Amino acid sequence: MSNVSVIGATTWGTTIGRLLANNGSTVNIWARTEAKAKELSKLLKTHPANPDSAKLLTFTSDSNKALQSAEFVIWAIPAQNLRQTTRQIGKQANSGMIHVSLAKGLEADSGKRMSEIIIEEIPCTPPEQVCVLSGPNLSQEINRGLPATSVLASKNADITEKTRKLFHSPNFAIFTSDDIVGVELCGALKNVIALGAGMVDGLGLGDNAKATLITLGWDEVTSLGMALGARASTFYGLAGLGDLIATCAGPQSRNHFVGREVASGRSLTEVKAAMSNIAEGIDTTAATHKLATRLGLKVPIINLIYGVLFESLPPVEITLRFKSGLKPEANL
Repeated sequence: MSNVSVIGATTWGTTIGRLLANNGSTVNIWARTEAKAKELSKLLKTHPANPDSAKLLTFTSDSNKALQSAEFVIWAIPAQNLRQTTRQIGKQANSGMIHVSLAKGLEADSGKRMSEIIIEEIPCTPPEQVCVLSGPNLSQEINRGLPATSVLASKNADITEKTRKLFHSPNFAIFTSDDIVGVELCGALKNVIALGAGMVDGLGLGDNAKATLITLGWDEVTSLGMALGARASTFYGLAGLGDLIATCAGPQSRNHFVGREVASGRSLTEVKAAMSNIAEGIDTTAATHKLATRLGLKVPIINLIYGVLFESLPPVEITLRFKSGLKPEANL
């Protein structure tokens, strides 16, 4: 039995917490406020999904208790909040802990990956003890017990295998990789393309157009990933293509929802204000645009999505550019 601390009572954090408790681990989930921790504790007692595993799951807002005796620390914090949270809680960490990042985003200002932030902000942590988990993981389906897969990546084979055993279960199969850069970028950048897919759907351009945007956009993402040191093959595996398909499909994807709503005429500010959860792709689009510019890469699809979100480019421009045949010069 392992002792696990999940930092972040987010939808995905609580889903993973329940999954690990079902696997027999003792799980303590940290929430930002005492009120939230009490609310989730009460909900767990009132509607336990699994009475036996519920005994292994607790909630707290005390950062000292959150990391007490933890062997594994699972970071389920939105990308833009991770640095602040690691600074707040990371002081209680020790060098023996294995850290796993679940966030699928890039830091907006720096363009850094979540594993880089954990290493920077918790200096006692050896880099080889930082892992990332990413894949086609729609939390609603996992909560229902439907089968899913994910990819766990780290630089140390022993750490990877130990952590794989923690997560692996009959309905949640874990594949492994040593391409931590690629797996992390796949999880973050597929959200950018999902925003574009949602825009195409919001404009009513059809599945042919959506398939075109996804394919061309993913080619740009792959090129960007390779420029940052990732392997191209990672982008066509479960962490890449698999997650891309799940996220661009529609209803359950927050990023697809945002893209569709913006293309339908609502402002980004209005859409964000109406959401109870964060769409990581919005800030990641800004970070991706900066990275591509810095590297001198041509990314017309990504630039188009960025333009609609941040430069007041009318969504109908997407329609016009499809009608122009998506010529490279028409998408700069």
